[in-house]
Amino acid sequence: MRDSLRLAFLLLISTGPAHAAFCGDTGAGFDVWLANYKQEAAAKGMSQRTLDAAFDGVSYDRKIISRDRGAQRVFKLSFDKFAARLITPSRLSQGRDLLQRHADLLRRIETRYGVPGPVLVSIWGLETGFGRDNGNFNTIQALATLAYDCRRSTQFTQELNDALTILQSGDMPPARMRGDWAGEIGQTQFMPSSYRKYAVDFDGDGRRDLIRSTADALASTANFLRGSGWRAGAGWTEGEANFPVFLEWNQSRVYARTLALFATKLAEGR
Repeated sequence: MRDSLRLAFLLLISTGPAHAAFCGDTGAGFDVWLANYKQEAAAKGMSQRTLDAAFDGVSYDRKIISRDRGAQRVFKLSFDKFAARLITPSRLSQGRDLLQRHADLLRRIETRYGVPGPVLVSIWGLETGFGRDNGNFNTIQALATLAYDCRRSTQFTQELNDALTILQSGDMPPARMRGDWAGEIGQTQFMPSSYRKYAVDFDGDGRRDLIRSTADALASTANFLRGSGWRAGAGWTEGEANFPVFLEWNQSRVYARTLALFATKLAEGR
């Protein structure tokens, strides 16, 4: 289920150092494309050390293409069915427990960014089951496969550029950059472009680590929402001021309505 919930980020495009000149619908030309991409990236400032580490063992991944082709089916469910699958009694119970366990952290995040704890915990729960399942796909391999694929080559090439920039910055080593099938990273599933723009080092360890640091992940999520127009103190259900911000997080209205309902239940203790 979670595999399908990251696609809204694919519209968040950042500029980057390289754009390979061709694409392919099969894996036959992938190695040539990759060699060309790496040459362009190196020419525009990406270190050879970063490129060697990032692309070690990377190959065309047909499983990624299969996931991409079937990703939208889940959003065809009715709101009632979609919400019932995601807002389970177990997930609600865990969400309430985590609101209490991280109460101080969530208060500090709300003070800085204006986003309340129930919203952040709801996103955390819907995206990765509160950090238990961040995904285990090789992010560079996934993004390289999708960048080479003709369907959205420009879009994913830019995401690949940003992923390499994250590695070169030292926020994480290549071996740790693993996530969902479309390149989403961390406990709340940031695309690399969003990671670069909104990730913050909230725990003060010198790195923006959205995989291992709950503080960084939740604060970065709040920073994303604030940057997308979140209004502190305003409502978030459909028709209220902050509901459109949920559509910036994920463009699916059925997802946004489910997120709003989950956050409301947590806020009201239901």
